[in-house]
Amino acid sequence: MWFLQLQGEEYGELGRALRDGRLDELPVTSAERTLLDLVDTVTRHAYRVTDEQVQSARDAGWSDEQIAEAVYDAALFNLFVRLADSFDIHPPAEREPEGIPRAVTGD
Repeated sequence: MWFLQLQGEEYGELGRALRDGRLDELPVTSAERTLLDLVDTVTRHAYRVTDEQVQSARDAGWSDEQIAEAVYDAALFNLFVRLADSFDIHPPAEREPEGIPRAVTGD
C-alpha cells in the first residue's frame, strides 16, 4: 500500500480498493484478474492451487516465468506479513494515516 501511495494520486482508486480488500472492484484486465485470483489462492489456501488454475493463467497470456514470479512474490510477501504479525510489528502511523486497512482486519 505504501508503495502505491508513493506513486501519486493516479493510483488512488486502486490503492483504496486494495486497502479495503475490495478486490472485485479493482480496475484490472481479465488477464490480470486471472493472475490475481491465482495469487489470492496462494495467499489464502496455497494447497488449493490446481493445475487448471495455472493453465487458466497461461491461457490468459501469462508465461510460466510470469506465473512463477507472481507465486514467488505472493509467498514472500505472505512470509513478511506473518513474521510482522508474529512479532507484533506495525507500520508507522504516517504510512497508515487511516489506521489498519480493512483488508488486514477483515472488517
